[in-house]
Amino acid sequence: MSLSPMNRRDFVKKSAVTGAAVAAAGTVAAAPAQAAGQQPEKTPRTWSFSILGTTDLHSHVFDWDYYKDAAYTDKAGNSVGVARVATLIKQQREAKGEHRVLLVDAGDIIQGTSLAYYFARVDPITGTDGKRGPRHPMAVAMNAMRYDAAALGNHEFNYGIDTLRKFESQCHFPLLGANALDAKTLRPAFQPYTVKRICVPGAPDIKVGILGLTNPGIALWDKDNVSGKMVFPGLVEQAKKYVPRLRALGCDVVFLTDHSGLDGSSSYGDELPYVENASNLVAQQVPGIDAILVGHTHVEVPSYTVKNEETGEDVLLSEPYCWGYRLSVFDFELELHHGQWKVTGKTAQTLNPNTVDEDPEIKKLLEADHELVVKYVNTAVGTCTADLSAAESCWKDVPIMDFIHKVQMDSVKAGLSTADAALPLISVAAPFSRTADIPQGSVTIKDIAGLYIYDNTLYGKKLTGAQLKEYLEYGAKYYYQVPAGTKVDTATLTNANKFWDYMYDTAAGVDYEIDIAQAEGSRIKNLSYNGAPVADDQVFVVAVNNYRANGGSGYPHIASAPIAYSSTNEIRQLMIDYVTAKKTLDPADFAVTNWKLTQAGTPVF
Repeated sequence: MSLSPMNRRDFVKKSAVTGAAVAAAGTVAAAPAQAAGQQPEKTPRTWSFSILGTTDLHSHVFDWDYYKDAAYTDKAGNSVGVARVATLIKQQREAKGEHRVLLVDAGDIIQGTSLAYYFARVDPITGTDGKRGPRHPMAVAMNAMRYDAAALGNHEFNYGIDTLRKFESQCHFPLLGANALDAKTLRPAFQPYTVKRICVPGAPDIKVGILGLTNPGIALWDKDNVSGKMVFPGLVEQAKKYVPRLRALGCDVVFLTDHSGLDGSSSYGDELPYVENASNLVAQQVPGIDAILVGHTHVEVPSYTVKNEETGEDVLLSEPYCWGYRLSVFDFELELHHGQWKVTGKTAQTLNPNTVDEDPEIKKLLEADHELVVKYVNTAVGTCTADLSAAESCWKDVPIMDFIHKVQMDSVKAGLSTADAALPLISVAAPFSRTADIPQGSVTIKDIAGLYIYDNTLYGKKLTGAQLKEYLEYGAKYYYQVPAGTKVDTATLTNANKFWDYMYDTAAGVDYEIDIAQAEGSRIKNLSYNGAPVADDQVFVVAVNNYRANGGSGYPHIASAPIAYSSTNEIRQLMIDYVTAKKTLDPADFAVTNWKLTQAGTPVF
């Protein structure tokens, strides 16, 4: 079966896999009618068990938004956090039996909220000044929830390998990464798989092999942390190596947890020879897999099947969204034949935890850590002279984005060599959050963190004028084409080509127009610097975050561009430091309207 890339919404519409209902414990199938004088055939014994799955938790422990300092809310009525998910897990264990349930995660655990940042940088789990660090709240929570395994996510590497290793040491379950290899020996740097046993009274144990695979994009996105230390080959390649090994070990069920989506796409183009979202390809090309817990792409896929092209067997996949929005439930039915368990039925679904309360055990364990972070994010660092909103940042040049550009350019400028300091300096940055707002009056850490939600660090890279134009043209595919004379609706203007907000860079330091009436590739008009047209051979230093600088989202030229500056300081912290030092955030110091949308040369707004 060959799968073409699919729209994310398509996955949600896929119907659940058909299969026999999960058998009750120890039930015996009714014996068939026997001819006179014949001995009755021995009926195979049946058994059932479940694997529960989470993914992309991103350090959401409680149903709380640290950026808003309030309970989490969204238009869909979702809740977030493992505390609620823990209640669903207890319900599943009570309904099915404690020893019939395994619990697995598909990665991206220790980055993503202010809580994650606090225990990586403010009070790091690695310790400071020779003092032992605290336990990571996610390790505490997941240990209490009795996880059996978790795959490594790409964001596990954001704070460096030392932080990841410390987190690993605090977990009572293995972090799996069959395609995370030591760069020198090419041997696994993490445990590739684990084998769990489901005890069946009076019969052989059911052996469940759990293989973990992470994302090859780590080699690009966290190049500064992993280069020369680890390499990340493709998921298909490593699954072909380890799935037969699990079968050879006698595993009755082979279950994969992949930090990789299932549409066969890659945001980094051909920067790497391995596919970013390869779970569908693994299912299609690697025989011997029963089911896959999918992660990385932050979508809900309750149940989806892929037919293996060699065996013709259906592989069952499920992705439970992110942040604890959902819990995937895989139910397996097996029969015992000649001492060997065989899977006879499998189904998958997702459960929504928004109707249950947070687990009191998790609350008790982590309330103190949570309160520390709440106090931290509410720390005032200065004042602002006007309200700065990001609501229109995806189609207008607004001051709040110029704040990011100002900090990036100031930081890069201060670190340039004498030769590079003579080059024109510009900045590129993405509108990460349309809901971000820095209020007039007191400015707190959470206000700035809500604007810059990722733990990116800063680079300065050199691009020519011609390359810069191609870079901006690539970003302009973010907009749908709107012919001249057609009304522009901001509700349907953006996110063309599955180009999400975090992928779209605007630039500061140069002037330009984006003509949305034109076809992709011909939209950047009147590109100029200091009032003069940008020459093709003119060289610029571009302030850019590490994710983009290392190839994230597939922008042309930037990954291979010469480096003029690099820093291990998070851009968010540089922004906090800027306000702390200045004491007053005043848009008059940085707000400049240098780009705009047009239709056939006429400004849209």
